[in-house]
Amino acid sequence: MQLFSFSNNTVKYARLTGILYLLIFFFGFFSEGFVRGTLVNFDDAAQTANNILENLFLFRAGFTGDLLMVICDVAVAVAFYILLKPVSKGLAIAAAFFRLTQAAVIALNMIHQFQAILWVERLDKPIGLEPITIYEMVNMAMESQMYGYLISGVFFGVSCIILGYLFTKSNLFPTWLGYLLGLGGISYLIDCFTNFMFPSWADTTEILVLVTAVIAELAVSIWLLAFVGKRTYSAKA
Repeated sequence: MQLFSFSNNTVKYARLTGILYLLIFFFGFFSEGFVRGTLVNFDDAAQTANNILENLFLFRAGFTGDLLMVICDVAVAVAFYILLKPVSKGLAIAAAFFRLTQAAVIALNMIHQFQAILWVERLDKPIGLEPITIYEMVNMAMESQMYGYLISGVFFGVSCIILGYLFTKSNLFPTWLGYLLGLGGISYLIDCFTNFMFPSWADTTEILVLVTAVIAELAVSIWLLAFVGKRTYSAKA
């Protein structure tokens, strides 16, 4: 059995990637799960607009959290390329490209969030529009943001599938983690396209993402932080 160990630089990159991945979880959960999950109600445009107006600093903090998440995502894309290019430079570039595309889509999509801020700030100004019109514009901005997020998820899903394959060939990761991440990537694709084509089924596919993709990504971050460099591995063929 051929044994394989890692250089100090590889371990440092792995640790950094794990930390950045946890930051992505933190900022993403704060912005999407806590802020928008609390303030946005697509079924009640007036409530959404008033919630944002009454919690404007919190909503701006959610916007900032998304921006920080994107910065971390770009760094993770580069770090994974460095870690995985010895396995296949071409596939490592492809995985980074799709992840960077995801980050770019999220960054551009954030303009919809800021549009919501600009609209609610006009509720107290005499601009000649009825409040109900502004409510609908705020709701439409947030719906556009949601679908933009789903578009970014398509690119992210493809990146996860490629990364999953690279994990199965890399000595940095156990094979099962690669399969789990690949399954998570497929779950992202299923969820995104279901939202586009069959929105009435979206609640079901969202559960699929939670039990596969989220667990897979959390497992990857924990592995990078806690296990890489702590033991000697059998080299993969």
